[in-house]
Amino acid sequence: MDTLTLDGQVFELARATEADVPAIVGLLTDDAIGAGRESADLAPYVEAFHEIDRDDAHLLLAARDEAGTVVATMQLTIIPGLSRGGTKRLLIEGVRVASSTRGSGLGTALFARAHAWGVERGATLAQLTSDKRRADAHHFYETLGYEASHEGFKLPL
Repeated sequence: MDTLTLDGQVFELARATEADVPAIVGLLTDDAIGAGRESADLAPYVEAFHEIDRDDAHLLLAARDEAGTVVATMQLTIIPGLSRGGTKRLLIEGVRVASSTRGSGLGTALFARAHAWGVERGATLAQLTSDKRRADAHHFYETLGYEASHEGFKLPL
């Protein structure tokens, strides 16, 4: 567990537990985009949590405020690959910071921790996807040095 002190606020950053799943789903649904695609049924989220948690190539992070409330989350995955000379990639997904906590520096600190976690596991490239409608998130990622270098495609299976 890591402790982050940001502008007088203290946050605990740790591997999420099953007990955190409802709060994380709450973060995922805390905007119009997420509210339209997430479900009230927690069973599939708990099942997914167990799959993520048992594989060391994945890390689901939960950041808690001083009251113990989960106020941010992100999922990290190491992807080995043959392209780019056998580059390992750090995939960052499901990034959410509670609206009440945005602007505190927590997002920037989470990404610094994520990048360090990836480097420790041999990743030399970080990548993420973001819904095209999340302009504020895109601006934030650009301030961290990310470039919109590729066009992404998805297909429901």
